[in-house]
Amino acid sequence: MIKNRYIRFDWAAKYMLRNKADFAIFEGLISVLVNEKVTIVELLDTESNQESRNDKYNRVDIKAKNSKGEIILVEIQQTREYDYLQRMIYGVAKTITEHMNSGDAYRNVKKVFSINIIYFNMGQGEDYLYHGQTTLKGVHTNDSLELTDYERDDLQVVPPEQVFPEYYVIRVNVFDKETVNGWLEEWMDYLKNERINPDTTAPGLQEARKRLDLLRMTDAERRRYEHDIDTLVRDTDVMRTQLLEAEIKGRKQGMAEGLAEGREKGLAEGREKGLAEGREKGLAEGRAEGETRKALESARSMKADGMPIELIAKYTGLSMEDVESL
Repeated sequence: MIKNRYIRFDWAAKYMLRNKADFAIFEGLISVLVNEKVTIVELLDTESNQESRNDKYNRVDIKAKNSKGEIILVEIQQTREYDYLQRMIYGVAKTITEHMNSGDAYRNVKKVFSINIIYFNMGQGEDYLYHGQTTLKGVHTNDSLELTDYERDDLQVVPPEQVFPEYYVIRVNVFDKETVNGWLEEWMDYLKNERINPDTTAPGLQEARKRLDLLRMTDAERRRYEHDIDTLVRDTDVMRTQLLEAEIKGRKQGMAEGLAEGREKGLAEGREKGLAEGREKGLAEGRAEGETRKALESARSMKADGMPIELIAKYTGLSMEDVESL
């Protein structure tokens, strides 16, 4: 019997949590991530309501308010793609433009929190949660570009941190803690292991316990759920296999290219070394031959002047036999 196991969040977000009564679950996760109370206004779009079959958009899109009453657009994405980082940028850009009316002033652009829950391996890093935002730094001074008092107070210009999107990447597969501590780790335990502590006080998780208990599913619903999850796992395995095969192929190709380059370089170095050694040997042999020829010419002159053979051999370095043969 299944005990204390709950429906996977990515599946529930797309197929179950569509009613206002379920918003507390989303609100809990988002509030824990952004570290402030968030209230959802509405679900703006779902995976089942795309503009076209070819639209590269697959998300749960949420309109929320933070504790200051400001409108925030939140995306929760669960899809598995090679170009996922580009997908994140595309999602943010489309969210901004979709919620701008024609002719609106740019000051109406809303800040976007892009929350990405991924159940597949992406990138390298030891942490399971990454957060980032575009910052403007001086190339030479490393200082931050900030508004002047006039821009901020008189013109009401919004500072960069209130405009530029913020990105959260939750790498579910990397989370490996058996003993959880704190609301974030409790949420991660649910996302990774479909477990929720009965005594949890983490925002949204008590609501998830009531709504997402596997035992509350009918047999038909559970069969559909298990089929979908099996498909997700299979797709992830296929992607992992393709990545591994591509890596192996790349290594083999790199080794082959490296060997070919090594042979070519070795031949070039060998030729260069051979030429250098040949030049050096040729010069040495030439010098030796020239010295021998000079000694023979000197010996002939000495012998013609009647100098004794022993002295000629001594002064020229030639053997007595060489001197006698002249």
